[in-house]
Amino acid sequence: MAPIGVRVSRSRVLLCILLLSGMIYYQCSRSVRNAGSRVDLRQLLSLAIIAAEEGGKAVRAVRESDSLGQRSKGKTKEGAEELVTTGDLLSHGKMSSLFSNAFPGIKLISEEHDNSKVNKSLTWNYEIPNLIQESIGKARMVSTKSVMVWIDPLDATREYTEDLNHFVTTMVCVAVDGKPVIGVIHKPFSKYTAWAMVDGASNIHPRKAYKEKTPTVIVSRSHAGAVKSYCKGAFGNDTTIIPAGGAGYKVLSLLDTGEDTQPDSADVYIHVTFIKKWDICAGDAILKALGGQMTTIEGDAIDYSDFPSNNGGLVASIGIDHHALLKRLPDLKSLAPKM
Repeated sequence: MAPIGVRVSRSRVLLCILLLSGMIYYQCSRSVRNAGSRVDLRQLLSLAIIAAEEGGKAVRAVRESDSLGQRSKGKTKEGAEELVTTGDLLSHGKMSSLFSNAFPGIKLISEEHDNSKVNKSLTWNYEIPNLIQESIGKARMVSTKSVMVWIDPLDATREYTEDLNHFVTTMVCVAVDGKPVIGVIHKPFSKYTAWAMVDGASNIHPRKAYKEKTPTVIVSRSHAGAVKSYCKGAFGNDTTIIPAGGAGYKVLSLLDTGEDTQPDSADVYIHVTFIKKWDICAGDAILKALGGQMTTIEGDAIDYSDFPSNNGGLVASIGIDHHALLKRLPDLKSLAPKM
């Protein structure tokens, strides 16, 4: 039997080892918890691109199968029928599941709410493509609590049902503290994807020149008549008005996509009625990343940390003096029906 002094020394050593092991475990577990409370924006951009393109595959497959399954989900504030299709729902399922599985702690808002369960088989390996790593550089960490992801699984649903597929996009936006910082707009039928990160990088560029005095204005097909008179009052009777479907398409029309099928080229995008934030967040982020702006008609920044409705209209521009542009626009009240 070992002497008492030796036994005590061994006990102390064992106790020290146990205490040290406990401290190491605590520090490691705390590091994991802390890492889980922060996320790299480069990863969110990488996943946003994948999600938009996977959603786009579902949108395209449904259109090609000619089994849209369209139905009304109600009416807009302006009284227009609001449609939903199988393409909307399948795209929503893919896009939302990818984000929910990869980053369950991040708040996500999608246009569709079909109450379907998250598809656990849709996973992501957390890899950041070399292009994004090389373009953006070191990690850009933010608190997960500050992040909100906005998803539009199928923008321009009405045009989709009418087989006007060039207007259709899928979109993802990442907002941090209510400000849009990552935008992805994917065109399922041309398989083109535009992406950008504010103070980061982008794969899309502004056009070389824009008309400021007599701009070409792109507006919604659904209320082109009202906006036409509004814009002509601001810019003159010779103003060219382009009616188009989809907010994503309209933002791309302000930029140089480099596509063979470049969207209509416009200088300003104006919307004068109620619009949802999942329609505009991705475009807002892309424009900001490229030095452009998207504001309400009163010139206020749009907050993406709160309710999904934007009631102040919007004006989007790049390459021109946005403040001077806003000064030329009439008050929205001028569109109100005369009593």
